[in-house]
Amino acid sequence: MSSYWKLVTPVTITIAVILIGTLALLARDGEGGDGIDHSKVQQGFDIAPVPLDLTGKNRDLVGMGSYIVNANGGCLECHTNPPYLPGGDPFLGQPKKVNTDCYLTGGMQFGPFTSRNLTPENGLPEGHTFAEFVTIMRTGKDFDLKHPQISPLLQVMPWPVFQNLTDRDLQAIYEYLSAIPAPKPGANCTIVK
Repeated sequence: MSSYWKLVTPVTITIAVILIGTLALLARDGEGGDGIDHSKVQQGFDIAPVPLDLTGKNRDLVGMGSYIVNANGGCLECHTNPPYLPGGDPFLGQPKKVNTDCYLTGGMQFGPFTSRNLTPENGLPEGHTFAEFVTIMRTGKDFDLKHPQISPLLQVMPWPVFQNLTDRDLQAIYEYLSAIPAPKPGANCTIVK
């Protein structure tokens, strides 16, 4: 092999490896090779309206769960009563101020139905195990049987939409809900267990 090819071949291979690696990174859209989109994890932490307890929790899942709950799921508007503080209602053109004292504690009325408290009870979101949480999200089963005269299924919760989330998404939501604070004693919240 001539000295020319001895020089060109390694350079060509190096450029090809760099190009392929760059394209692979761009194609992953923020994923770090672990199936987690780290830009969404960071956004989840940036938009979490309450302090999070990460003790013993998977940080990436908590951040992703916050992203799903606070950027995609619309959980605040149904599970926080009222969702916004006076003077902080974006639907009235005001700068958004989330009611953090009552964040996800439930209490919104939808006819005969009242949204549930999603905050941790004994360290478990709404007091449910992960298996129960998945059942709720996939089937709408109402473990608390709040309205047995109507149905054993949740009637307002959009579980028929949320049932399409991936197992990883549900795991992230559960991990996030495990990390949010329980309501503060004396907070003026309507808490429904």
